[in-house]
Amino acid sequence: MDSRSLDGLLAEYAELESQLSDPAVHADTDRARKLGRRYAELAPVVKTIRELESARSDLGTAKELASEDDTFAEEAAELEQRVPELESKLTEQLLPRDPYDSSDVVMEIKSGEGGEESALFAGDLLRMYLRYAEREGWKATILDSTESDLGGYKDVTVSFKGKADGPEGVWARLKFEGGVHRVQRVPATESQGRIHTSAAGVLIYPEPEEIEVEVDPNDLRIDVFRSSGPGGQSVNTTDSAVRITHVPTGIVVSCQNEKSQIQNRARALQVLQARLQAMAEEEAAAKAADTRRSQVRTVDRSERVRTYNFPENRISDHRVNYKAYNLDQVLAGELNGVLDALQAADKEERLAEQQQA
Repeated sequence: MDSRSLDGLLAEYAELESQLSDPAVHADTDRARKLGRRYAELAPVVKTIRELESARSDLGTAKELASEDDTFAEEAAELEQRVPELESKLTEQLLPRDPYDSSDVVMEIKSGEGGEESALFAGDLLRMYLRYAEREGWKATILDSTESDLGGYKDVTVSFKGKADGPEGVWARLKFEGGVHRVQRVPATESQGRIHTSAAGVLIYPEPEEIEVEVDPNDLRIDVFRSSGPGGQSVNTTDSAVRITHVPTGIVVSCQNEKSQIQNRARALQVLQARLQAMAEEEAAAKAADTRRSQVRTVDRSERVRTYNFPENRISDHRVNYKAYNLDQVLAGELNGVLDALQAADKEERLAEQQQA
């Protein structure tokens, strides 16, 4: 990136700093949240730019004085190593970002092959993500769910909202979780002690602050029903839950966890718009032959991104050859190991693409 572009980033950072110091800005929560995230995103980049500028200046001075004092010669040698390191760091920080990295997300977990055991595993995945969200200080809300007879989930939809001032949103951390997750263990329903393999599917899409997709009301079929609990038991005496079907695509979104039918309808429509936008962008990416991050849409045990092996306490992510023997800790919400590996692999790939361009 040339000096003019770097100057532009420094100017943007200074402007954000000025705006965030204005109390009037914080009267608009959404605007303050958006500005705060951009400020936090730029902060490490600006820090590196300033360190690099300082190192280059010090290097020039040290070289001038090296002939007069051996101490400056040693300093120049150290700075000659430091400058390329900072340049490389800045190159990584300036890689094109996923435009939704700062977004919150909606996640769907669906049981697949394996019957009741698959539903129980879907429940394990839900608890794993909820515990991780708690560790990260995110707000998690279950929007809709269908429980199985033994306490698992046939399907569940949950939203995750991140910190307002964090440099990364939820999408930046969880965007690679989409796909088929396979489990190998002795099911609670197995009396012979045999290890079974089943699977659950995870779909995840960003919930951007500004939805670009418009939905024609004539394309919607809206049904209302009573909120239900385990086994379909009604837990509400009024028809407050809402199910919206987008007829052209067949996408169905339900919400039953808000306090009123109006709130459930608004929330369901918001999720539908996010899903339609994600679908449109996936189709555009496919046409451009960029499908490396496409998510598996069928819950087939042969199409897997990750395996959870209980007898060996092992978790394996097949996309980056990640393997660790701390499955119990992962299910308790310690996901950073595998998530870091996925982010690192993505960064390496983007760096390679930039170098080839």
